[in-house]
Amino acid sequence: MTYTIPRYPVHLIDFVSVKGRRVTIRPMLPQDFRLQREFFRSLSAGARYSRFMAAFNELPDAVAERLGKIDYRSHVALLAEVFDGSNETMVGEARYVVDEHDSTACEFAIAVADNWQRCGIGRALLAQLEREAAAWGIRRMRADTLYDNKAMRGLAAESGYAVRANPEDARLVKLEKELSALTALPSEQQFAA
Repeated sequence: MTYTIPRYPVHLIDFVSVKGRRVTIRPMLPQDFRLQREFFRSLSAGARYSRFMAAFNELPDAVAERLGKIDYRSHVALLAEVFDGSNETMVGEARYVVDEHDSTACEFAIAVADNWQRCGIGRALLAQLEREAAAWGIRRMRADTLYDNKAMRGLAAESGYAVRANPEDARLVKLEKELSALTALPSEQQFAA
C-alpha cells in the first residue's frame, strides 16, 4: 500500500547510536498503526500506566484512533525503531499536541520500551519535539507525569523543565519548559515536497 503524505517532515528523520545499535527516529506514518500497537503491547504494565495513567493491556481502539490523527503541525508524533534484517521494532514514541485554547503551548508525552530506557532515546525524542515545536511558534511545552515516574522526572529536569507539584492531584507533577526561537530548526528545512 502506498500513501501520499502531504508535507511529511523529513527533516525530523534522525539516527542515534544506542547500545551499539543504530536507532532510527522518524515521524510516524499511517501504516505504523500495527507497529504502534505492538509497541504498546510490549511495554510492561508499569510503563503503560506511566504513559497513559490508566491500566490496560491493549491499546483501546479509541485511544489508537486519537493517536493516529497526526497532521505534523498541531499533532506531531515520532517513533524510534531498530531493524533486525527486514524486521522493524518500535522502541520509543513521543508526541506533542497543540493546546486548542493556546496555540503557543503544547502537551507532550514520551514512552520508551523497558529494555531501552536510560539509553538516550527519550532525550533524543524530546529534543526533536522541542525543535519542531519551536519552529512552529510554540513557546511552552508541558506535561503531567506520575510522581513515581522517576525516569520521566529526571529526563525533564535534565532537559530544563520545571518540575512542580500538581495542586489538583498529589499523585502527579507538572513539567513545563519555555522554548526559545533559537531551539527551532531553520525554516527552509521544515518540509519536503
